Amino acid sequence: MIDFFVYMLECSDGSFYVGHTDDLEKRLSEHNSGKIDGYTATRLPVALVYHQPFPTRDEAFTAERKIKGWSREKKKALIKGQWFEIKRLAKKKFQ
Repeated sequence: MIDFFVYMLECSDGSFYVGHTDDLEKRLSEHNSGKIDGYTATRLPVALVYHQPFPTRDEAFTAERKIKGWSREKKKALIKGQWFEIKRLAKKKFQ
C-alpha cells in the first residue's frame, strides 16, 4: 500500500518547491490557498510538476531531502523523466 508521496511544485516565479505528504490533493490545495506559510505562500499559484509514491513517510522524506539538494537542471530532468540526463548531471558533479 502506498501512503506517502514526495512532490515537486513549480511556483509562479519559476522556482521549485519539494515536499512530502500523505495526501497529495489536499496538500496541493493547501499550498494554493496560502494555508501553508513559508516558501510557496509568496509565490502563488503553484503547479504540481512531479510526484512519486513511497510506502513509508521515512522513504518519502529521504527522497525529499535528496531532491532538495539537486541543481535546478537536475530537477528539470527529473520532471521530464530524463533518467540518462540525471545520471549525466550526477557524474558532472563529481568531476
